[in-house]
Amino acid sequence: MFRYFFSVRWLGWLAMVMVLAAGCVGLGRWQLDRREAVVEDIQRIEANYDAPPQRYVPGANGFDTFDPAREWTPVTFTGTYDVEHQVVVRNRPLNGQPGYEVLTPLRLEDGTAVIIDRGWLPIGNAEAGRPDVVPAPPAGEVEVTARIRPGEPEVNRGAPEGQIASIHLPSLAESVEYPLQDAAYGLVALERPAAAQTPIAAPKPSIDEGPHLSYSLQWFAFGVLAFVGLGYAARQQRRSDAERDGTAPDRPARRRRRPSSEEEEDAILDARGIR
Repeated sequence: MFRYFFSVRWLGWLAMVMVLAAGCVGLGRWQLDRREAVVEDIQRIEANYDAPPQRYVPGANGFDTFDPAREWTPVTFTGTYDVEHQVVVRNRPLNGQPGYEVLTPLRLEDGTAVIIDRGWLPIGNAEAGRPDVVPAPPAGEVEVTARIRPGEPEVNRGAPEGQIASIHLPSLAESVEYPLQDAAYGLVALERPAAAQTPIAAPKPSIDEGPHLSYSLQWFAFGVLAFVGLGYAARQQRRSDAERDGTAPDRPARRRRRPSSEEEEDAILDARGIR
């Protein structure tokens, strides 16, 4: 019945559908992998973001190493800000508005330092490419609670003096004369005492999974529909071939419905012209 299906033409169609279905399955699995990564991030945020702050212990919970499981964990440091080596990171949008993030080294009592991201500033109006004002951090000894964040890859893009293109911690470590913990940096949560003016605090990260699960199901459905479409095309080909060579089964004639007595009377009256 489907002997023609083993022709070169139909085997080619089958191979194409199999490749298409395999691609759909691959894209569906990719969306599942992306969802799994997002779910892991959400779990870390929910577990660590609002956890009680840990007191900094040199060599134990600082930023000289980075453990992904500790991302967003708040750690409390005591030290003094090094305003001389403060920089801003360019191209940092917030709520759709371009701007900057302010990075200031915090020198600790053990002689090392950590980078603290003190918040966000919008693009200035007075001078293009710079914020109007970079608020000064608190002077003297300060207690800073900051959430752990991983450093970023180096970006091969220029920046004006006092600005950087990415939070590449090894490059920042080369710019200071003291040991800088360069495996992670801190996103400020609290400063004591507080500065008179502060940058805009970073918002809590989103815990929305996104549409990855629905996208993966759609790709799997597309893969199944490819085979359904091939089967429908094969069935239509079989029917066409059967009609052409006369082997199609005769369709039973449809029986006409006998008119009711009321319909017969109406027909007689219409023929006589009475109605």
